[in-house]
Amino acid sequence: GFDSDNSSGDFSEANHKVAEMLDLDPRQSNRTGGHNGETEIQENGIKRHRTSLPAPMFSRSDFSVWSILKKCIGLELSKITMPIVFNEPLSFLQRITEYMEHIYLINKACSQADPLERMQAVAAFAVSAVASQWERTGKPFNPLLGETYELTREDLGFRFISEQVSHHPPISAFYSEGLNKDFIFHGSIYPKLKFWGKSIEAEPRGTITLELLKHNEAYTWTNPTCCVHNVIIGKLWLEQYGTVEIVNHSTGDKCVLNFKPCGLFGKELHRVEGYIQDKNRKKLCVIYGKWTECLWCTDPTTYETYKKNEKRGGEQKKLKPSEDVIKSENDEADDMPEVQDTVQFIPGSKLLWRINCRPPNSSQMYNFTSFAVSLNELEEGMEAILAPTDCRLRPDIRNMENGNMDVASKEKERLEEKQRAARKERARDEAEWQTRWFHQGTNPHTGAADWLYSGGYFDRNFSDCPDIY
Repeated sequence: GFDSDNSSGDFSEANHKVAEMLDLDPRQSNRTGGHNGETEIQENGIKRHRTSLPAPMFSRSDFSVWSILKKCIGLELSKITMPIVFNEPLSFLQRITEYMEHIYLINKACSQADPLERMQAVAAFAVSAVASQWERTGKPFNPLLGETYELTREDLGFRFISEQVSHHPPISAFYSEGLNKDFIFHGSIYPKLKFWGKSIEAEPRGTITLELLKHNEAYTWTNPTCCVHNVIIGKLWLEQYGTVEIVNHSTGDKCVLNFKPCGLFGKELHRVEGYIQDKNRKKLCVIYGKWTECLWCTDPTTYETYKKNEKRGGEQKKLKPSEDVIKSENDEADDMPEVQDTVQFIPGSKLLWRINCRPPNSSQMYNFTSFAVSLNELEEGMEAILAPTDCRLRPDIRNMENGNMDVASKEKERLEEKQRAARKERARDEAEWQTRWFHQGTNPHTGAADWLYSGGYFDRNFSDCPDIY
């Protein structure tokens, strides 16, 4: 996020399991976004999660980000406060939880006897983790120091806890485990944000670790760089680029994925290509696709043969007919290329992953996936169970979700002022901030510094949690 507790006046803001009914009406519940607190139960006994937000997305068309960002070219943006209209009604801690949307890929990895197939499933999971960002141009709320988020999904078989463990630099730590004790997924995220005139770049920092307990295997990787284009004028669009290396620390196998930058005329837009190699660097399979669509794998010989035929002008079978790239009216390379689906299917390839369909009203809900829509649900009675630092209890996010933008903006400013005051008080008393659920340590698989889960959250002793709201 861009928000900060030491922003200058130039950038101030002065200007567990949840369920709700379908087709929510914000007039009937200003707090939960539900129908009179009722909960719909499906035939299988699992609570149904909501499919809409209480209020539609607020239009950003009348606001100019340039008036704020023009003084920030080349600067690190974690100390810049942005108007709330550029946010989406989720905390960054909730955005991290979206890694779990495709948890079936972890379950698939756990069930595979072949280490190559396990790596394929893990690689697909790593790509799927960034897929929810597609067309998500709203900025999640920057978590307050000490803020937490928990999610338990018995239907999906996991529980998740995260905490904002540092504000300068902003670091979010998370931990998730399978309810069947089959996996542990944890890590810390420290995005380095910079503004480059027409785009905002988020360089990922922090290690992601997935442990498959049955197989006694641990995989680690770092996410690709994310870039938002046309922040000044034009249609906002996202790209991911950079190399992601997934290492199996038990077998020595490695998956190298290249998230390709857009390139001239958008030829490589959203493309992902890579390979899996063993500890002797022998290529075992090739992976290709798009992080916005799907991921396939095939053997290296078939891939190389196909590429040679392609260069000779051979026939190409595609998932959908491709169309010529249409450049925008001003003919600038930074504008979004309008490219149709162009994943070239290589005969004999195996599908590893395909993106989930979004709800039909997604464009009116900040382009949220169905999973994201459910993250800020607050079922009646949940406040007595949640930690008082949970994102669902943040008044600025809650009011924005309900469409009360003026109240949300004032609450956001109040929370930032409260955070600043608390920081000054600690400085005066020479007191260090104490994290509650995570501690600094060493990643046992990489040997690098990491934030590790201290345990105890689900015992639900929240008596010593800080007052941040």
